[in-house]
Amino acid sequence: MQEKIKVLVTYRKPSQEYTQLIGAISDRIEVEVPTDENDALKAAEDAEIVFGGFSREMFLAAKKLRWVHAYSAGVDSYLFPELVNSQVILTHSSGIHRIQVSEIVFALMLALAKKLHKLVKLQSEAKWERLVPEELAGKTIGILGLGNIGMETAWKAKAFGMRVLAVEKVQIRRPTYVDEIFRPEELENVLHESDYLAITVPLTKETYHLVGEKELRLMKPTAYIVNVARGAVVDSNALLKALKEGWIAGAGLDVFEQEPLPKDSEFWTLENAVITPHIAGSTPQYEERAVKIFCDNLKRYLVGKPLINVVDKETGY
Repeated sequence: MQEKIKVLVTYRKPSQEYTQLIGAISDRIEVEVPTDENDALKAAEDAEIVFGGFSREMFLAAKKLRWVHAYSAGVDSYLFPELVNSQVILTHSSGIHRIQVSEIVFALMLALAKKLHKLVKLQSEAKWERLVPEELAGKTIGILGLGNIGMETAWKAKAFGMRVLAVEKVQIRRPTYVDEIFRPEELENVLHESDYLAITVPLTKETYHLVGEKELRLMKPTAYIVNVARGAVVDSNALLKALKEGWIAGAGLDVFEQEPLPKDSEFWTLENAVITPHIAGSTPQYEERAVKIFCDNLKRYLVGKPLINVVDKETGY
């Protein structure tokens, strides 16, 4: 009789329907859902696979661990030295965010262009004031990162009639809906040209504070930043200064370097910022999509096939 393989499911509030789906893949699979952090630490001791949140403490407690699958696409919180330097495989849920995150990019851009945040405030004050909205058509969008989300954003932007520029580290064939692709060292070209700068890169050592004071000062005073990636890709202090002093026109921000955003943060008081609480990736279909990727990978794992969505732990994506 083959030894059982323990799968520890640690993402927030897993539904019974999907944990049963994982367990039904094979009679070798034993699924455990911890009730709290202490329970997760104890359960990690003999887990071979972890699906969901994962900490350094869990890694140090684990004795049989071979594979961790992140419930998210971003894995910056998983890349502590012990895991990076181990033989444990790290995979992620990349590919399930492109629809909802790209839609938030456009929700934020449209809110800024059409001045919806100002109009909502006027509505709450019962004021009839006819502001003049802008158009996206004919504007230039610069997209930092042409992964799944960046590609979907580019396609939608072209459908809106926008000129699409992108910055991408990996050499790829240019899609018809992207006008130009620049290397990271050519970022200045994109900053100069963009009316909207959409940030969709993962957070890595290379992208930490990728956009700082120097980069913000290179942008048009009429330009907007939309960040749906990670807060630390943008230097928060520099961005706050840029918004207050008018180096750029405004920003749509779903992510921040400190989350939740503190109540005393000046970002809350800015009239040229639209803030959402890190919900760009959220969708009612999220768990279904993430579990599907994990289950496909689990089937591969059981028969010794290469896993998909494997993270290069050195580069961070």
